[in-house]
Amino acid sequence: MNFRLLSRTLGIICLLFSIAMLFSLPWAHPSLGWRKHLDLPVGPTFEWQGFLALLGSSLIAATVGGALYLAGREAKGQQLFRKEAMATVGLSWVLATILGALPYLLSGTHSAPNVPISIVDALFESQSGFSTTGATILTDLEDPQLVPHCILFWRSSTHFLGGLGIVVLLVAILGQGAGGKAMMRAEITGPTKDSQFSRMQKTASVFASIYILLNLILAILYWLCGMSLFDALCHAFGTLATGGFSTYNASLGHFESSLIEYITIVFMILAGTNFALLLFVSIGKPDRMWNDPEWRVYIAILLLVSAGVFGFGWWSQDFPDVSSAVRDSLFQVVSIMTTTGYGTHNYDQWNNFGRGVLILLMFVGGCAGSTGGGMKVIRHVLLAKILRLELELSYHPRVVRPLRLGNLTIDDSSLRKHILVYFGLVAAIFACSWLVLITIEPDRQWLSTSRAVAAGDLLDQKLIDCASAIAATLHNIGPGYGVIGPTENYADFAPWSKLLFVFLMMLGRLEMFSILVLFVPAFWRKI
Repeated sequence: MNFRLLSRTLGIICLLFSIAMLFSLPWAHPSLGWRKHLDLPVGPTFEWQGFLALLGSSLIAATVGGALYLAGREAKGQQLFRKEAMATVGLSWVLATILGALPYLLSGTHSAPNVPISIVDALFESQSGFSTTGATILTDLEDPQLVPHCILFWRSSTHFLGGLGIVVLLVAILGQGAGGKAMMRAEITGPTKDSQFSRMQKTASVFASIYILLNLILAILYWLCGMSLFDALCHAFGTLATGGFSTYNASLGHFESSLIEYITIVFMILAGTNFALLLFVSIGKPDRMWNDPEWRVYIAILLLVSAGVFGFGWWSQDFPDVSSAVRDSLFQVVSIMTTTGYGTHNYDQWNNFGRGVLILLMFVGGCAGSTGGGMKVIRHVLLAKILRLELELSYHPRVVRPLRLGNLTIDDSSLRKHILVYFGLVAAIFACSWLVLITIEPDRQWLSTSRAVAAGDLLDQKLIDCASAIAATLHNIGPGYGVIGPTENYADFAPWSKLLFVFLMMLGRLEMFSILVLFVPAFWRKI
């Protein structure tokens, strides 16, 4: 391991974080950040505490970055290999979690009235933002005395940065030679297709440009629909990053606008689409999107599951009218499958089919090369094909049939093993984390009177709620069921449980390996 080169690269990333924090400073001014329609007891004032907290956090990040850069200055010009690239990606997300928590701590943000945010809660909120999970421990987003507007903007900005990844931004700006390819593979989720560009720097630049352009377009559409500039930008960041952070307690449901919801549906679907396909559409080749087998399955799942949720929901009288049934069914299915996690309807009160199918969608996710989390549609497609081939081999052991994806023959001998190992690893991490959570988490949440009546089976409900919490954090979705349903949050979980969630969110965002290798001693040895 080339520690000097690793230090230099991490130093540059810290400096990028320092710069990124400065963009939240203007929103401390009441003319930009203040939401005038909120009925607040205190009038608009300049948020000095939030402003100074962001400025101080930026200086700390710059100091850390400068120290790391100077420590590795002798590595300038050295080549970044695969091990250093994986270490850079993993450690950069650890640094992001720590540095991103500073504005919450220094600003005096409160997770609830009279409850100052703790270090664990700040780390949770920071990682939830960067991993685009959208889970939160903040119980009141609408009181600037608890959460300043400029801190809310930083909170949403962590979605923006985490959407494509700070490491991809590093490759786009500076390039990293041969190591850039390894960094892109570690950062962009899913088994991505080969790019049409030979240089990783150009690929990263194009993907970042598409991502930024979509954010701008969506922010303008939100603004035209009546959102303030502050709300439009924050919700655009949450949508395109498939994160789900909102500036209101009721999430997007606060606006009570079917137009905003339908616009959000379209852009959530785009965010869950492989960005390479969006590139082909932008250069006049939309047929490449329709001919892509993963995207066709992705759209088919969204439409079929939405139709099923609508049918069973209408039969069970979960919706007041047909238009609400269509909109709410489609919105929540798209929101969960793309791992955005926005809420406009309390799906925790749906019929068993609707609730059950949403849990299954948590394990699907968006397309490879998208900002969506989850296990990715392409892996499920390949798993189905692998299982079919294995089934055929059980009664035709001598048959030789290649693995095909559409018109493409996949001759990568290691791919079959990779898919099976990945599914096995996810299952093992899910099971172990669930057992740990139900063991270490106190029962008090499920013994409270109000929740006991709603849950019905008291502690039996804890098993389901904890399972949904593991799935929601591991696959970067955010809301789950019961005590973390669409109208609840993670504030009441114990500190050790929240640290487990932080680890799971990081695992899910980087798809296991870039984080797990950090715990392997041989990974750090010089070969």
